Amino acid sequence: MSGGEGIEWRLGGTLVQPNFPLVMGIINTTPDSFHAASRHVQVDAALLSAEHMVAEGATILDVGGASSRPGAHEVSGREEIFRAVPVVRAIRDRFPEVIISIDTWRADVAEEAVAAGANMVNDITAGRGDPAMLATVAGAGVPYILMHMQGGPMTMQVAPHYGDVLAEVLHFLSERALAAHQAGIADVLVAPGFGFGKTTEHNFALLNGLSALCNLGFPVVAGLSRKRMINEVLGTTPAEALNGTTVLNTRALLAGASVLRVHDVREAVEAVKLCTT
Repeated sequence: MSGGEGIEWRLGGTLVQPNFPLVMGIINTTPDSFHAASRHVQVDAALLSAEHMVAEGATILDVGGASSRPGAHEVSGREEIFRAVPVVRAIRDRFPEVIISIDTWRADVAEEAVAAGANMVNDITAGRGDPAMLATVAGAGVPYILMHMQGGPMTMQVAPHYGDVLAEVLHFLSERALAAHQAGIADVLVAPGFGFGKTTEHNFALLNGLSALCNLGFPVVAGLSRKRMINEVLGTTPAEALNGTTVLNTRALLAGASVLRVHDVREAVEAVKLCTT
């Protein structure tokens, strides 16, 4: 079902064969992420959230120190490190076996986080935001998630446009995956970037064509959790969008997604179990 069979990741100097589909829990160390319940600005609060997510079945924890919601203002790299790296260190100390992803587009933040215990990098810019990123990830020897985004967080939802959104995202992810491999990154995952420079119509076109993205041969990360594409259709708010999230996560799994990036781990784990039984 998932597009990642037979893949091995280099984690901490050892080869690990991930048992797809996996659930990635979101831990935001920011005061302004779009889903208020996911904001953890104190290390203790973030660690408590991590404990709940691991207990509920998360394989990966994705720690981010800068919001990428539509309209978000950019914070400095120093601030991002200050927010995220202590949380990475605390989670690594508490959970030696969990995969920790650092959600950043900055090479220096990625480098600091890996030194603190992160063993995956999640980059919304696919290496275009910082020219040092690909070389940094290659040097760290960790898996790399590259995502499609039209524009940046401040402008991406200002009249996004495509001729053929599925074809353009496929082309972009193929090109960036090739660039990552050429830079020496062995383990690449791709993400279509639901909500990143896309209208609701664009997002559903990508979801409907997700099997084509899975056929690229890389594990596909689906980040649908509580997003506007759900709320615009159902008339809900992010706080009310859990049921809609589960429905779209199920659709993504049936299309071949390898990783669900979510705020709500238990429900995603249940969707995985029911879709793979």
